[in-house]
Amino acid sequence: MRNIHTQSPLPEMPGVSAAAAKRAMAVELSMPSRVRYTLLLLVSVCATALIGALLLTETGLPLRTRGAMVIMVAMGLSWTTFAAWVLLRRRVLLARHSVVAARMAVAFTSVFTVGAWITGVARVVERWYVAVAVGFVMLSVAIALLVRAHRRIQALTRRRAALERELGSLGEA
Repeated sequence: MRNIHTQSPLPEMPGVSAAAAKRAMAVELSMPSRVRYTLLLLVSVCATALIGALLLTETGLPLRTRGAMVIMVAMGLSWTTFAAWVLLRRRVLLARHSVVAARMAVAFTSVFTVGAWITGVARVVERWYVAVAVGFVMLSVAIALLVRAHRRIQALTRRRAALERELGSLGEA
């Protein structure tokens, strides 16, 4: 019979040690992480309030400018809601927040890129292709972040399943 006090009942998983898992959890739940989400919350609230105030007080804006500002307010409210959600949960469950943030980034950069392209096709702005190129770069980064977030969740899910199998086999013994 094993002595569980001197020997770990769970063997080390290939590629992920217990120390590495503890370090990863410490990074996710650390003060710097909370500070970053707090800064995201503050910046998104301030930017949304500023754009919203301009939208409400500047009555002579062209329709397309007002439309763009409404979209930017919606994006700002989305980031505000996201940051508040992460901060209120105070913990990470399989890094779902990373997937949500990456999906938002893909959606918002897609809106920007399509908007820049439409503006260019309509010949509203000169050098529109620069904005489209920047949009494609941002979209590429956002997609890469989304792929990374999904891979991270898959790795964590595999790790959890392996640990559950180990715990199940210990219960049968």
